[in-house]
Amino acid sequence: MNGAILYSGKYGSTAQYAHWIGEATGWAVFDVNDANYDLSEYDRLILGSSVMIFKLSIRNWVKTHWASIENKSIILFTVSGAAAGAKLDGWIADSLTESMLLKMQHVALRGRQHPKELSWWDRIILRIGAWKNDDPEAKKQELEGFDFMDKSSVDPILKLIQQQP
Repeated sequence: MNGAILYSGKYGSTAQYAHWIGEATGWAVFDVNDANYDLSEYDRLILGSSVMIFKLSIRNWVKTHWASIENKSIILFTVSGAAAGAKLDGWIADSLTESMLLKMQHVALRGRQHPKELSWWDRIILRIGAWKNDDPEAKKQELEGFDFMDKSSVDPILKLIQQQP
């Protein structure tokens, strides 16, 4: 079976994870905004998405291309400051339909956020989010930044690939 990694991200964490997975698998890696890929060439897909303002950045691409990918083996990885759990699951469910999510295996990865590298709009949104956040550690991370990037974080994705027929 032939596979590809397609990702959507804004500040580089999702791209970095996609390239680490590509190095480990030998699969082609594409930014979904590039027109240099043909989905019909691949049986297996890994879709990577940053989570921005409580939504998956890849959601519109998935909805647009769903008819072309729904019968493929799909692993979705998300990249955010939030750890796996109910909050992240809710954001994912708000981004994609239940029928789409039932056809994907999901892995949550933690990313990187340096406030000085963000657009002024994203900094404002993070400040509002921090103001509303009841979790003191998450509030601190939203205001001061974080870096959870680790190459070994892709290991669960590589294991899922190995388990697939």
